[in-house]
Amino acid sequence: MSAGGTRMNRRLLVLGGAAIGAASIAAALLLGGDEDSPSLGATGGGLMFPGLAARLAEATKVEIRRNEGAMTLLRQDDRWVIAERNDYPARDARLRELLTGLTELRLLEPRATDMAGWARLGVDDPVNPGSTANFVRVLDGQGRSIAELFLGRRRVRTQGGLPETVYVRRGGETQAWLAEGRVPVDADAASWMDRDVANFPPERILGAAIRRAGERPLTLGRREPGAPLVVTDPADPPVQNRAALDEVTRGFEFLTFMDAIPAAENRGEALGEATFSLTEDLRVTVWASKFEQFLFIRLQAEGGLEATVLNRRWSGWAYQVGIWKEKSFLPTLEELTREEAG
Repeated sequence: MSAGGTRMNRRLLVLGGAAIGAASIAAALLLGGDEDSPSLGATGGGLMFPGLAARLAEATKVEIRRNEGAMTLLRQDDRWVIAERNDYPARDARLRELLTGLTELRLLEPRATDMAGWARLGVDDPVNPGSTANFVRVLDGQGRSIAELFLGRRRVRTQGGLPETVYVRRGGETQAWLAEGRVPVDADAASWMDRDVANFPPERILGAAIRRAGERPLTLGRREPGAPLVVTDPADPPVQNRAALDEVTRGFEFLTFMDAIPAAENRGEALGEATFSLTEDLRVTVWASKFEQFLFIRLQAEGGLEATVLNRRWSGWAYQVGIWKEKSFLPTLEELTREEAG
C-alpha cells in the first residue's frame, strides 16, 4: 500500500466513532499501521516524529502555549481533562485530531536555523513579544517528553487538492522545516470543552413535578400520548399558557452551557428542583440556583443505561445556562396560566 493510502486509512480509523477513552486514543492511531520511515535529516521527506503513534500510549499530559495564553490537558484514568477548567473533560475528537496530526507530519524542506528566521516563519518561542507561534508538548507519566514542536505559519498552496503545509521546528533543535500536514492547536481552554449538556426532543417530555422555593408544587403531564403538556395539579387551573408550557418541553432541546464549575463550588440562591419524566423510563432531576444574573443547574438521571451515560457526564458539575432557562425548568403557576396577549 502507498504511504498516502496508509495515512488515509489511519485517519479514517482514528476519526471514526463518537468518542473514545484516553487509553484507546493511541490504539486507534496504531490500527492503520505505524509508519516508521525515518526523518531524512537535511533532505526532508520523512516523518517528523517516527514511531510516535506507539509512544502515545504512554502520554499523560499535553501542553499548548501561545503568546497570549496556555492550556494543559491531563489524562485521568480513561479520560482527558482540562486543567485550566477545573479538570472538566476535554473533547475527545479534538485531541484525536491533534495527536493524529502529530503522527502524520512529514518534513519537506529545511528552512531557517536562526532566531530571526524562526520569527519570520512563526516557529520562535511563544513567550517572545509579538510571537505568533504555537508550542505543543506531549509528556509521559514521568514527565519525559514524547514529542514537542513549535508550529508556525501555514503556507498557502494555490493548487487544488494538495495537502496543507506548515512551518515547524522540533523542540530543542535549531532547524526549522516546511512540513506537510495539519496539527490543529488552540490554547483557549474554553474551546476544548464539550458544551453539550443534553438534547431531548420535546415529544420525549411526558411530565414534570416542579418544586420551586416559595411557590406551591406543580405537576405537569399529558392527558394522553401525543397530547400537549398541561398543568394537572392544581386541578382545573386558569387558562393555560400554551407558549409557556411548550417552553417547558423544549428545556432540554439542544441544551448547552456557557461555563461549568464543580458542583461543590456552586453558589447563590437555591431556586428549587424539578423532576422530568421522559419516554423510555428516563427521569431527570434538575436543581437550579441563581448567582447574581447567572443561572446554574445540576442534573441527575435515573433509569437504565441512558441514565448511566448521562450521569457520567453530569456528575459533579454545575452548568451555567441561559437565564431564560429558569422558565423552562422552574416555571411558576402564574407563568403557566397567564393568558397570552391577543
